Amino acid sequence: MKTVVVTGASAGIGLATADRFARSGWQVAIIAREPTRLDEARAMLEQHGGRVLAIPADVADPKAVDEAADKVVAEFGAIDAWINNAMSTVVARAHDITPDEYARVTATTYLSQVYGTLAALRHMRTRDQGAIIQVSSGLAIRAAPLQAAYCGAKAAVGGFTDSLRSELISDKSKITLSVVYLPGVNTPQTSWTRTHTGREQIIPDPLFDPRLCAEAIWTAARDPQREFWVGRSTLMMALGQSVAPGFSDREAAGMLDKQQGDPMPDRIGNLDEAVPGPAQIDGDGKDRVKEAAASSLRAVSAIC
Repeated sequence: MKTVVVTGASAGIGLATADRFARSGWQVAIIAREPTRLDEARAMLEQHGGRVLAIPADVADPKAVDEAADKVVAEFGAIDAWINNAMSTVVARAHDITPDEYARVTATTYLSQVYGTLAALRHMRTRDQGAIIQVSSGLAIRAAPLQAAYCGAKAAVGGFTDSLRSELISDKSKITLSVVYLPGVNTPQTSWTRTHTGREQIIPDPLFDPRLCAEAIWTAARDPQREFWVGRSTLMMALGQSVAPGFSDREAAGMLDKQQGDPMPDRIGNLDEAVPGPAQIDGDGKDRVKEAAASSLRAVSAIC
């Protein structure tokens, strides 16, 4: 029986991904900070009848990530796939984000993927097999306003992964590295993000179902490729940045207002500490999710 580890797995894309693997008979280890929500997620996944290990940990702590990996191997015997999904962000203009906030977003969104990858490799190298999947974003290629910390961290993931991949190729290793680039997704993330804009955060259209993203990640584990691109909007962002970066800059500038909704007080959010909330996959934008995404769940290879 195969084993997968998913970070940031108590809600949103992480929970959808863990659910996809659990439904397919994998043993699933989930890692997240908030113990109550994590336990609720574990109970949800156990309904599929498989074994689930819930590990409360901050993935920005390399020691905690290493200990989590060791616990998974001790419990399940091996790690066949490791999904680096955890993230955080601050929604604000670049000059309104503090150095400490930049450091924290970098730690949870970029360095957590480094730590998770190294922890997975330490165990996978003994068998020379396994799949490591980095969950990234179209914003890693074409950055957006109000997301400087997040975009910078996601861009760093690509550089780290490409460098490591070339080393694995040189070693003739059978361990695979894939990056999954995602579009805007309807998750609960917008309800606990730190903000400094005085307005609620809105993810502009098109908005996609987290389960579509989970299907792409599932495909990356079973049929590894270098990159997976989910949603036409992700591909268009990358294409625009490559062909006409200046035009893309001006188009991105128009996203500033589209990301801001009704007035609300600035929110501390979950940047430094987890906040309570239910283990749920979807955010509050279900009415905006592209209907085409539902049918695409059965044919994710067509958009990757």
